Amino acid sequence: MRRLLLLALVLVAAVALAIVLAREPGYVLIAAGPWRVETSLAFLVAALLAGLVALWLLARVVAALWRMPGAAARWRRRRRALRARQGLVRGLIALAEGRWAEAERLLVRSARDSETPLLNWLGAARAAQQQGAHDRRDQHLRRAHESMPAADVAVGLTQAELQIAHRQLEQALATLTHLRGLAPRHAHVLGLLARLYRELHDWDHLLELLPELRRRKVLPPERLAELEREVHLHRMARAAAEGDAAALEAAWQAVPRALRDDPDLVRARIEHLVAVGREAEAEREIRRALKRRWDERLVWLYGLLGGGDAQARLAEAERWLGRRDRDATLLLTLGRLAARAGLWGKARGYLEASLGLAPRAETARELAEVLDRMGEHEEAARRRREGLDLALREAGAAAPGRAALPPPVAAAAPLPAGEG
Repeated sequence: MRRLLLLALVLVAAVALAIVLAREPGYVLIAAGPWRVETSLAFLVAALLAGLVALWLLARVVAALWRMPGAAARWRRRRRALRARQGLVRGLIALAEGRWAEAERLLVRSARDSETPLLNWLGAARAAQQQGAHDRRDQHLRRAHESMPAADVAVGLTQAELQIAHRQLEQALATLTHLRGLAPRHAHVLGLLARLYRELHDWDHLLELLPELRRRKVLPPERLAELEREVHLHRMARAAAEGDAAALEAAWQAVPRALRDDPDLVRARIEHLVAVGREAEAEREIRRALKRRWDERLVWLYGLLGGGDAQARLAEAERWLGRRDRDATLLLTLGRLAARAGLWGKARGYLEASLGLAPRAETARELAEVLDRMGEHEEAARRRREGLDLALREAGAAAPGRAALPPPVAAAAPLPAGEG
């Protein structure tokens, strides 16, 4: 708007000056030594204006020529930056589509002129990892760190993820330990560290990490509870495998009180007490656990306990029969306890009743042993054949009491990636 107003004023002034000069062109004499120049005022004004315009145009041309190298350099930089952005986009698309070699080539080539070289080098490292080029992967990660030293946590996390994917677990542990020193509260660092401890079966360090995982809400509550249960199950299993009763007790004492009624943990503890030879304590724990919650696995285990007073155990188990008179596992346990007490007729009755409710190979075998003791060898042979048929039919299917002590810990689901 100002320019239009100024232009209008100039035009008005020019028209006014032209009218004045048209009426009175005037006379101008310029003398310098022997030189004399005579002209009209109108021509002199026109010549001066033309000269000023020429000078202005010449100044513009000189300025443009002076700025041309810098402008050309800026144009080249913009051109390279545009190509780098296009290379980054094409490289990331190739990476997403699984064209690893092309993705690495595009990302590396465009990294030098990229406005975000960190993204180029991290993407190139992932592409190299997928090609099994771990030396190139590490080089790209070093360049990523050099391109933006302040992003050392992002670079370290990428390095740890790639190391875990390649099963370089010890190197990943060193990387994550360093990152935890840099960012002790970083949720993704804690989640990856938990995942790695689990991969390494380092249950003691994972136990130490659990409070921090809970405090930082790294995992959903239900997943954290599952992980905590798994940690305690494995620590007890390790102590039992080593035959260390003191370590087993220490592992149980480390279980929080809120989890001590968990059926899996209670069952595992009792099974491990049997494994380390503390059967009297296991018997007390079975009775205590069954008062709170019926558990077929514990009932089955009760019938296998060695030592102690078989008749007293039988009397205790027969009290359970009042509430569970059609429980095949309880009847099997009663048959075993009666046989151990030498009550062959009672043992036969319980075992036959158990077979009638749930035909199982181990029940048939126990009954065959009792029949042999009673001198009924032909019937015992028939029951053994029946047990063999049942075993073939079961074909390894899981059932209570298929083995003396089956593994107490089931395979757990893997952790999420930053969920850890």
